[in-house]
Amino acid sequence: MTDITKPIYLDYNSTTPVDPQVFAAMEPYFKTHFGNPASFAHQWGWAAQKAVEKSREQVASLISAKPLEITFTAGATESNNWVIFALAEKLRSENPESPIHFVTSELEHSSVMNTMKEAERRGIEVDFVKGNKYGQVSVEAVARILKPHTKLLSFIWVNNEIGSINPMKELAQLAKEKKIYLHTDATQALGKIPVSVQDVPVDLLSASAHKFYGPKGAGILYTRSSQPKVILPPYLFGGGQEHGHRSGTLNVPAIVGLGAAAELCQKLLPEEMPRLIELRNYLWNGIQNKIPAARLNGHPTERSPINLSLTFPGKNIEQLLPKLGRLGFSQGSACHTGTLQISPMLAALGLTADEAQGTLRLSLGRWTTTEELDIAIEVLSKALN
Repeated sequence: MTDITKPIYLDYNSTTPVDPQVFAAMEPYFKTHFGNPASFAHQWGWAAQKAVEKSREQVASLISAKPLEITFTAGATESNNWVIFALAEKLRSENPESPIHFVTSELEHSSVMNTMKEAERRGIEVDFVKGNKYGQVSVEAVARILKPHTKLLSFIWVNNEIGSINPMKELAQLAKEKKIYLHTDATQALGKIPVSVQDVPVDLLSASAHKFYGPKGAGILYTRSSQPKVILPPYLFGGGQEHGHRSGTLNVPAIVGLGAAAELCQKLLPEEMPRLIELRNYLWNGIQNKIPAARLNGHPTERSPINLSLTFPGKNIEQLLPKLGRLGFSQGSACHTGTLQISPMLAALGLTADEAQGTLRLSLGRWTTTEELDIAIEVLSKALN
């Protein structure tokens, strides 16, 4: 008999548990190897610095980059802010009289959307491209909106709410042809689908460790070192850590965890990706069988292996929370939790306020099982039928 009281975590898009192997790699740097990597006079500092550089190599390998192109940050939100504000500062200092035009979409994570809106308030011209019916950015729509003074394109690689994958390779080709910087928030892509800055030549890339089984509070900013060489002014000032790019004492345990998580994802991706796609499809088919009215948001195939964004017409998920037992899910992007407003992503898809209230996001991960999905299907069926 199915135990529908068992807690089932299906919110891996929001955050992932730290993998035990990652935690094991981190633990010594809290206790034994606790040195400051900026302390160059003794073995504790040397050990910490060596660990940081190893992590840089691990992260670079995951995305086919060079270690020198990786800067450690506190997460993708910081990295996204850094790209937008620092690039605006750089362009203004180079040509104070020239207008600056940035392009993003209505489908971005709030850390890009709200930063772009702030840049707009500070005098940057910003256009927000509409997405197609699947929540993807069309290359043709971007090309139509370009101007002679367009300097930056910023598009999410995999949408955090509905899981649709953007045509990043084609967008990168457009950016190269027009000699425009291309930035991507790849937080929901790393560790879930192949990401290579050689195959998809973005100029700047942001990501957070806690989305791929690493610790919270650790992230990266990738900046291309050639063709073109991207140089951003520092975002934080102080002791000149990270080669002067980002000052502040490095969070060595978190950086070690980030590197270990990256290495583990690179090793497991060939088997983990098809397994998760199979589980995702299993869950969707089971929900369709039990709740035929359910609608899938986003592209049916060009989507994250772990994500299902579903709308249940005529239902209000908020009111049904007591019936959903101990099922861990999201009503949209976790960054909008606690608000009663329709998320910008769902609004951009054309969902009404009522439809948005009937929408939830299920996301799978490394430890999801078919047994858990059977329980989740049963819980959803009892609550929604």
